[in-house]
Amino acid sequence: MRRRLKLSGIVATILVVCGLASALSLAPPAAADRNQCAPAGVESATALPEDLSESAAAAIGGEEDTETTATVEPLSAVNVDALGLGTPGVLTVGTLSDGPPNTCINSTGRFTGFDNELLRAIADKLGLKVRFVGTDFSGLLAQVASRRFDVGSSSLKATAARRRTVAFTNGYDFGYHTLVVPPGSPITGFGDLAAGQRIGVVLGTVAESYVVDTLHLQPVKYPDFNTVYANLKTRQIDAWVAPAHQAQTVMRPGDPAVAVANAISVGDFVGYAVAKDNQPLVDALNSGLDAVIADGTWSQLYTDWVPRSLPWGWKPGSRSALTPHLPDFAVIAAQHHHKAAGPTEPRSTLAHLRDSFFNWDMYRRAIPALFTTGLPNTLILSVSASVIGLGLGMMLAIAGISGKRWLRWPARVYTDIFRGLPEVVIILIIGLGVGPLVAGLTNNNPYPLGIAALGLMAAAYVGEILRSGIQSVDPGQLEASRALGFSYSAAMRLVVVPQGIRRVLPALVNQFIALLKASALVYFLGLVAKQRELFQVGRDLNAQTGSLSPLVAAGVFYLILTVPLTHLVNYIDRRLRRGRATSEPEERPDTLATRGQEIT
Repeated sequence: MRRRLKLSGIVATILVVCGLASALSLAPPAAADRNQCAPAGVESATALPEDLSESAAAAIGGEEDTETTATVEPLSAVNVDALGLGTPGVLTVGTLSDGPPNTCINSTGRFTGFDNELLRAIADKLGLKVRFVGTDFSGLLAQVASRRFDVGSSSLKATAARRRTVAFTNGYDFGYHTLVVPPGSPITGFGDLAAGQRIGVVLGTVAESYVVDTLHLQPVKYPDFNTVYANLKTRQIDAWVAPAHQAQTVMRPGDPAVAVANAISVGDFVGYAVAKDNQPLVDALNSGLDAVIADGTWSQLYTDWVPRSLPWGWKPGSRSALTPHLPDFAVIAAQHHHKAAGPTEPRSTLAHLRDSFFNWDMYRRAIPALFTTGLPNTLILSVSASVIGLGLGMMLAIAGISGKRWLRWPARVYTDIFRGLPEVVIILIIGLGVGPLVAGLTNNNPYPLGIAALGLMAAAYVGEILRSGIQSVDPGQLEASRALGFSYSAAMRLVVVPQGIRRVLPALVNQFIALLKASALVYFLGLVAKQRELFQVGRDLNAQTGSLSPLVAAGVFYLILTVPLTHLVNYIDRRLRRGRATSEPEERPDTLATRGQEIT
């Protein structure tokens, strides 16, 4: 009866949620849920903000730019065999999937955006193939410096601080900061930002260094643009210092946010990152960049993806590169009445809730990719790492209870290290530290490294779980087994360990569930599109559309995996503890007769 009541409650809850979702979805989805990972075209042209136009000449392309080369070598002089590529003839590129319109992954699983499409064109000029690998921004420059990637493509500003880690090509784009605040905020410019305010930035970006080094303030750091913007809309932060491209992309009509000011950094242009000791590749990319500027490819891609007026005095490529011919974006913007993003036609809380969590069109788009790409990869990562963790964890448990110090102490040290370090640190250490050493075995594929990292982490926890289970078995069990003639190893294998595992079975399943969710961290190592797990597939669709519904859909997949597993192990645990319920056997007639004679 109790089980029926629980099941009824669950079903009722699901029906209520679905009913609410259906009610909210009666309104049409917001037009803002467009595909942000697609070229918007010249119709979306914008003019340079007024507060930048006067200072742009002094900030960009003047005497302070000492990094742009005077000229480049001709394409015919480039020796592609001397570029120091990890795979000959293939340019391995680390990029992001959540930074449209510059870097993103579209609905077909193709890495695209202005930066990546331009790099494809440059590679084509050089006769190179391109292999894009998605990674997290916080680890991108380190992976380029260690030659995990040949090139880093992610609207990277070539700042002096970054040049200490990697080298940069000539600029192919410029960038500036936009200050975004909630409507009615007293903050009207960068000068109004002060200590004590919650200023959001994305971790590792130039916006972060601008707030810290230029404004001398301590910001609130977020992992991606959609997260920081969601916090701004709910007024969890007071302001967002954002790259202008990303701010223009994620801000939508009716959003409770408005751009109030812009700022440009002196001498900072956007370039591709390359390992510092690989100057031949830098020179080759510079030659390719000038070539795509000369034949109009740069202008076409710029017009399709990021159509906005250039600052006076700045142009892409080397100093000798041709000045690109572009439409008059300011005139086009005026004709289409494009204004700065602002809070027009405010929407209700229910409308925001519907657009964020209950957009059924987003669910229809997300579920096929989650099922065909995310689910198999999540299961492969989790199951493979669980097998490694269980096997190594058993050895750690046996070593941990051993009477021999040379076995016990290494097991304790291993457990303390892998339980004490954050999971993402372990993954990065193994990926960036061990990865280059075994590159020949893995073919620079981080997938095996991710499985190994997850398995090594799981082993530390599984070992402690198994050790506690084994030590909870009454010592008399071992003594009785030895008295019956079992050897120590046989007694442990056949009597003690099975009982210990049975006692900690729920804890082992909890560890598997934690490992299932931790599999999302493997993305830090860099994965190609077909290797993405559930969370990353949802995150990429979130970046394309700005809707949180794909992430909710990914969460549903996690629930489908974990909830039945939890109830199954609870059922098995109850059966093992209580045993099979048996009815008293019916006595046979001959037994009754014998019993009657005994009584007589």
